[in-house]
Amino acid sequence: MAIDGTKMAANAFKHKAMSYERMTETDKRLQQQVEQLLAEADRVDAQEDAQYGKGPRGDELPIELQRRESRLKKIRAAMADLQAEAKAQAEHKAAEAKAKLEERARHEALTGKKVAGKPPAVPEVEQAKPDPKAQRNLTDPDSRIMPDGANKGSFVQGYNAQIAVDGEAQIIVAAEVVQAPNDKQQLPARLEQVEPNVGLPDVTSADAGYFSEQAIEACESIGAELRVPPDRQIHGQRVVRAPLPECASTVDWMRFNLRSAHP
Repeated sequence: MAIDGTKMAANAFKHKAMSYERMTETDKRLQQQVEQLLAEADRVDAQEDAQYGKGPRGDELPIELQRRESRLKKIRAAMADLQAEAKAQAEHKAAEAKAKLEERARHEALTGKKVAGKPPAVPEVEQAKPDPKAQRNLTDPDSRIMPDGANKGSFVQGYNAQIAVDGEAQIIVAAEVVQAPNDKQQLPARLEQVEPNVGLPDVTSADAGYFSEQAIEACESIGAELRVPPDRQIHGQRVVRAPLPECASTVDWMRFNLRSAHP
């Protein structure tokens, strides 16, 4: 099986993305403008009532007020999404930190020795705030700014579409659209998709963009045989096979396997 991904543009302009910091500033400015427009409307109504007497009035908001309130609603929805994401990330980090603290405590209880190093700090979930530079697109909030692999140095507002293809039948056996801008954590998820469809592949290959020690180890723990280079190789470059170091890492093993005559 081979796995690869491609960036797909969303139906949204990338310059419509706004950072959390700018959202906060714009929220205050728009709220102030809305209040000023409402105050002005009340003043004009009162002036006209005094001059002409009270009469029938339309229910529709002025166009400038509609526009500001609509934009304010979108910005606040995007802010709430970023706040929820920051809280979820904090909860994940807090769970990891607590697990490490429990492991330290068990080790100290068994050995009677204090574990070296500073214990991990547990973040306060309720105090979690989005990164000021974190962004959301106001046209398509689900899309993300991503590097465009087809055009080096450029970016696209869109999604990362992942596919897994059977090497013999040449058909797609799993596919998913994700928000992650890179592919480093996509291998385990793709294998989880493929296994119930056609079983675990004999060998799974992917390019260097998918390599991370964590992802490789997670896949190998379920019995997956992988061919994923740790390094990007220049086309036509000759690679010399090197012996395995005494304390071979995941990276060393993968390089050794890929450079073998029969990996």
